[in-house]
Amino acid sequence: MKYIIIGLGKFGAALAEKLSEMGNEVIGVDLQMSRIDALKDKLTHTINLDATDPDAVENLPLNDADTVIIAIGEDTGANILVAALMKKKKVKHLIDRVVDPLQKTVLEAMGINEVIHPEAEAAERWAKKLNLEGVVDSFELDSNYSIVETEIPEEYHDKTIEELAINEEFDIIILAIMSVEGDTNEMGAEKDRKTVQGVAKADTVLYKDDIMVLYGSNDNIRKLLDEHRKFKERK
Repeated sequence: MKYIIIGLGKFGAALAEKLSEMGNEVIGVDLQMSRIDALKDKLTHTINLDATDPDAVENLPLNDADTVIIAIGEDTGANILVAALMKKKKVKHLIDRVVDPLQKTVLEAMGINEVIHPEAEAAERWAKKLNLEGVVDSFELDSNYSIVETEIPEEYHDKTIEELAINEEFDIIILAIMSVEGDTNEMGAEKDRKTVQGVAKADTVLYKDDIMVLYGSNDNIRKLLDEHRKFKERK
């Protein structure tokens, strides 16, 4: 896939690097030369230009890009102006970053409905992680359903998914299992590394302290986690 990311601040730069590491062709665009220099060896190509300038935008290979992502966050005016230019150019797939509700309303009025709000999304994940014991990470599909990573509790150890009958009891699907191994980062500090063991099946055996990826309604996931908590308290 070929991506053009406009705005290489903290969010845009991190997104560009991750997409590049995944084997995609990534072109990074920013007005600040220092940001271009920081990423020139990490991305396919970096371009120093003012994306609010219609003449400058003509130099971008927009027709070749599968997706254009506007990652400008600090200047909502510039963000909206760039979005208008991208709409005028009729790019194949446009995603825009938003930082406040008013900006989102303006973008929706322009016909741009696919937006990223990294601060709100991060806050949502952390709220669930802090509020529900055992949650490692979560992704909200809508206001009612989520995909949640949670630690496999002791009472599930060495049992198969079929034996546990979680789907029948809680109407929750176990999508995958991840093992957790110790690792170190570039600075030598210890961290956990998660490895997906593949799609979970009826005969998949669960082991304590690994992670299971659950899909279901928020209410049912909460009930399941409450059961885990009560089990621990009874011990």
